[in-house]
Amino acid sequence: MTTAPVDPCPITPVIDLVFGRWSTQVLWVLTHDGKLRFTELQQRIPGLTPKVLTQRLRQLERDGLVARTYHPEVPPRVEYEATPLARTLTPVFSSIVTWSSEHLGEVLAARAAYDSGETPG
Repeated sequence: MTTAPVDPCPITPVIDLVFGRWSTQVLWVLTHDGKLRFTELQQRIPGLTPKVLTQRLRQLERDGLVARTYHPEVPPRVEYEATPLARTLTPVFSSIVTWSSEHLGEVLAARAAYDSGETPG
């Protein structure tokens, strides 16, 4: 009997879940702006198509990170919001914001040096 290989990095499943293409932006906006309708959410994330937003919202809802509320009105109204589970990611996002503020300049300088052929040192 063979066993599945163990991922040497224990955060890989979380990275795939939370930091997939567009997922981070959707979670960030819903966490910071609260309950939003589809169009409002799309307007806050430039470049995100309706098709991709629909896919991301469905996946995040499936994962328990986004709640969808349907209001049977005329016309129908649907709202999306970050779940309590998604809000537990706030400290993670805050840490990344802090790291970015402190180190993104260094990353950009390293890229520029690399692209220009300079050797680090």
